[in-house]
Amino acid sequence: MAMLQFFIAVDVTVVNVALPSIGAEFGVDGHALTWVVVGYTITGGGLLMLGGRLGDVLGRRRILLFGAMLFGAASLLAGLAPSFAVLVAARLLQGAGEAIALPAAMAVIVLMFPEGPRRSRVLSVWAAVASCGLVLGFVGSGIITELLGWRWTFLVSVPFILVVLAAVIFLVPSERPAEPTSLDLPGSLLLIAAPLLFTLGVVEAGEADSTLPWLPPVALVGAVVAGALFVEAERRSRKPLVPLRFFRNRARVLANLATALLSAALSTSFLLFTYYLQDRLGAGPLQAGLTMLPLAVSLIVASVLVPRLLGRWGARACVLAGIGFTMLAMAAIALVSSLGATGLALVPAMMLIAAGMGFGLVGLQYVAVTGVTEDDAGIASGVQRAADQLGGSTGITIYLGIGFAPALDGTDPFLASSSLAIAGLAAAGFVAWRISLPAAAMEDTRG
Repeated sequence: MAMLQFFIAVDVTVVNVALPSIGAEFGVDGHALTWVVVGYTITGGGLLMLGGRLGDVLGRRRILLFGAMLFGAASLLAGLAPSFAVLVAARLLQGAGEAIALPAAMAVIVLMFPEGPRRSRVLSVWAAVASCGLVLGFVGSGIITELLGWRWTFLVSVPFILVVLAAVIFLVPSERPAEPTSLDLPGSLLLIAAPLLFTLGVVEAGEADSTLPWLPPVALVGAVVAGALFVEAERRSRKPLVPLRFFRNRARVLANLATALLSAALSTSFLLFTYYLQDRLGAGPLQAGLTMLPLAVSLIVASVLVPRLLGRWGARACVLAGIGFTMLAMAAIALVSSLGATGLALVPAMMLIAAGMGFGLVGLQYVAVTGVTEDDAGIASGVQRAADQLGGSTGITIYLGIGFAPALDGTDPFLASSSLAIAGLAAAGFVAWRISLPAAAMEDTRG
């Protein structure tokens, strides 16, 4: 299960340094390359809660096998993709495989290891592996792309997924499926359709010489309609993905909104680092990956320190600090771009991004699951993860889609994208400031 988690986490970040090489091979600019990143996170976030329900209904072992097989097959397709369109389709399928496999894998771990020290150790390994996967994705992408080519950033995971499939077959016990129940398929499809149509509309709107001028407004209207239909589908469904009672908890709603806004800026920063190092400075994949090593190290340090400070400062203070660090990082990126400085000048921004990610997301995760019960714990954690992934994909779509749009030729894209992200973070800070936790929860964060 940890091996599966590792390679799924790696695939979230491994494409960042490889993007310029992908664009060069297929003749695609940085504006359209956002599809390679957001395609994965849109389907991953949109199908996440459906994946959890499928495991409960059809059997976790069966769904785990299917999700891991889909992820492995999509990785193979991405590595062999003959065209950019096929690569984007493969990334969409990879995200679907993640959304189906990960909830089942998590449930298998929880059920196979009883409560107590054994489960705590296993869940600690699970969380540590996910963090290592995200971190190593940055550095590993540069090394693999430089030495083997960008296709191997996808192909390298295939043999390991085969090991995962064999391990599931021989080591994970089968279980009887639950009683048949309804699944909210319309809600799941609409939750994917809305961000996909939104991304299509923004990307096409930025094309200076689009042959389909009617497509952007139609896609954007379609995104709004899909969002409205999702709300209506959830209201009418017998087993909704997100019960409407979830939105009665003000702190959770604000925490998830702030998560989406913060993740939008964090995801944008990763690509800005890559584009500046390779497109602006002409660094190779290996040099770019090594230059981003401080980001990886800082993320590890933040993951160790922040949980301790959370108990001293409280959740809201950590969240506001994380948002503030991220705003400073985006301002630093804009300054480095304006001065045309070297890649080393980005190191402070990378360290600030790591601090923003550590303080902000950890604090928001705490708030998002505060006061949960057995009845809504799964929903609360699923919504928080979906807000993180969909917020990141939306931020890349808006901030980079507008900042790097050919229609804005003549404007510094790094300054434009960073400015948009800072505006979004200001909104995140306003939302986070309005979060209030019960007194008991505040005492709990302080030990």
